[in-house]
Amino acid sequence: MAFLSGWQGVLGLVLVVAFFASAIFAPLFAPYDPNAMDIPARLSGPSLSHLAGTDQLGRDTLSRLLYGGRVALKIAALGVSLSMVIGLFLGMIAAFGPRWLDALLLLIFDSVRAFPTIILGLATVALTGPSLGLVLVIVIVTSIPQYARVTRTAALSLRGTEFIQAERALGASTARILGHHILPNVVGPLLILAAMDVPVVVSIEAGFSFLGLGVTPPTASWGTILNEGYLVIRDAPWMVVAAGVPLILTTLGFTFLAEALRDVFDPRMTKGR
Repeated sequence: MAFLSGWQGVLGLVLVVAFFASAIFAPLFAPYDPNAMDIPARLSGPSLSHLAGTDQLGRDTLSRLLYGGRVALKIAALGVSLSMVIGLFLGMIAAFGPRWLDALLLLIFDSVRAFPTIILGLATVALTGPSLGLVLVIVIVTSIPQYARVTRTAALSLRGTEFIQAERALGASTARILGHHILPNVVGPLLILAAMDVPVVVSIEAGFSFLGLGVTPPTASWGTILNEGYLVIRDAPWMVVAAGVPLILTTLGFTFLAEALRDVFDPRMTKGR
């Protein structure tokens, strides 16, 4: 199988599966209730009873990391999938629609991408208050343009090809051309982009939660654990390290997975290396 022929694909798949499994089955893997406080054991270092130590309220850090992975998975799964579907739809409209609509959509895409994500988040929080739903909306809005542009570029490159012209000459509708010929050819690049986008989305969620703009206490998140660890980094440095490790492993896993997917969908890239 080409996907598993290289070590990057295997390692990426293992890390991605570990990310999904640890998040989905967090209640089974977590040794403690993530919100259970044990004040006498506050800021305890790593031990057999608390493998990643405890925080300033005596809560088990490992349990909170596992439950924080559920928040990251929720934002990544919903944010990336919805962004990809909406971007795919808008990109095809831009490629096969009238020129004025294409120009209008490109203007909107460029405007959204030009606006800094953090500034957009701060401005929105000032109006609505922090919430996980707000982070999800910001992720979707800021991610749609890249999927739409990739779809538009791929669709335009196929629009003038001979087999598409032949389909038109045979009386095929635009819907049939998009569904049977354009869509299968743009799915590959979009999947590669989605795999590369997951760690970005996870980092955005962690960043907003670190700033207090994401999940609200006592919900566990990798960003909130980093924030709490930063406040007591001199007394309990293991909290920052423990929260940083899953972010690094998630980024590596999906990056390697994207590289493997690229080799599968575009073998010419492999030959050139």
